[in-house]
Amino acid sequence: MLMNFWYALAFRHEITDKPTRVKALGQELVMYRDSKGVVHCLSDLCVHRGGAMSGGWIKDDCLVCPYHGWEYASNGACTKIPANKENLPIPKKARVDSYPTVERYAWVWVFLGDLPEDERPPLPELPGFDDPKLRLTTGEFEWDANFERVLENSMDIAHAPFVHSGSFGNKDKPEVEDYTVTGDDYRGEATVTLEPPMPKGIWRYLYKKDRPGVRTTTGYFMANVTKLVVRLPLGELVIYNANVPIDEHHTITKWASLRNFFPGKWADKNSIERTYKIFWEDKPTVEGQRPELLPMDLSSELHVKSDALQLAYRRSRQHFLDKGWGIDAHQFTDERDRRYTVIPSPSRREVPELANAWVMKQVPRIASSTRTGTSAAEVAEGAQATEAAEGAHEP
Repeated sequence: MLMNFWYALAFRHEITDKPTRVKALGQELVMYRDSKGVVHCLSDLCVHRGGAMSGGWIKDDCLVCPYHGWEYASNGACTKIPANKENLPIPKKARVDSYPTVERYAWVWVFLGDLPEDERPPLPELPGFDDPKLRLTTGEFEWDANFERVLENSMDIAHAPFVHSGSFGNKDKPEVEDYTVTGDDYRGEATVTLEPPMPKGIWRYLYKKDRPGVRTTTGYFMANVTKLVVRLPLGELVIYNANVPIDEHHTITKWASLRNFFPGKWADKNSIERTYKIFWEDKPTVEGQRPELLPMDLSSELHVKSDALQLAYRRSRQHFLDKGWGIDAHQFTDERDRRYTVIPSPSRREVPELANAWVMKQVPRIASSTRTGTSAAEVAEGAQATEAAEGAHEP
């Protein structure tokens, strides 16, 4: 799991003036709207006795812990300790981490990391949400799987003929055409023509012989969003998946679907059912993958040319792991019964005088040494796989 990225964590309508608990990257967070409607996100852990502040309430735009009534401003600083006499100062260490938020598209995005504003990765550009001609539907789906496995499945081109043979996959035409991956360190996408099977029922009479190929674009945006664009004879369908990493083994996909055909509300039910059908077809395969976590080394799994998009994602992921942005989830999971650690917020770096004013320690990072130990043969094998896909990658 990576820190120092914007994560789409909740639908905008889910966050109200009541504290809402949100879990991501193994962290407990609390989100709420103040009196002006602005969304705030804090660590859901009172530094006094570890109370869950999401069980509290909002008072004068401050978050009140339900255990002893400590009040926290939106910047994470405690402003009142009810048990103290009025002349007692509030300790500097009475503060929790507060994370930047942005409302954009269908979601609330939270920056989980400590980078100053000018060093943060950009938010993804996701066209379509402001187009009144596009009909929007949303929903969520739970997985007992790591979010990177879920994310890679979303952009896997070659699995459709087999996993989705009951809907749009065609086992008789499984070949994947050569394609080019475009993008940069933060995003990647590819476009291919899929050959769906002939439809059943009345839809079959739309085609005299063969059903025409469907031009399809799929891709990813670091760190947790994927997209699928399907150009149908009826129009265009776009699905964005915000894959929320609850912890290493659980994911919630908060999806948003946009279509420019059948724009009436009457078609929403069928559109939503079709989206969930795809997820349910994917679920047993994704949850059955081993190892459960995405391997660190390319040579740990065999790659072929049709995997170029996933390889592009893994190279981007490795780039940010090498920058020291990887969270060592194993270490903090093993210790959390005795010591709770949090993702550091920007205040830890932006306000030097507060450097030692933090009760909660930072999450452990993945060290470079944990990714060593690959044999020469494995390196060569991984290099060959990368080289096979390199011809289909364009920066």
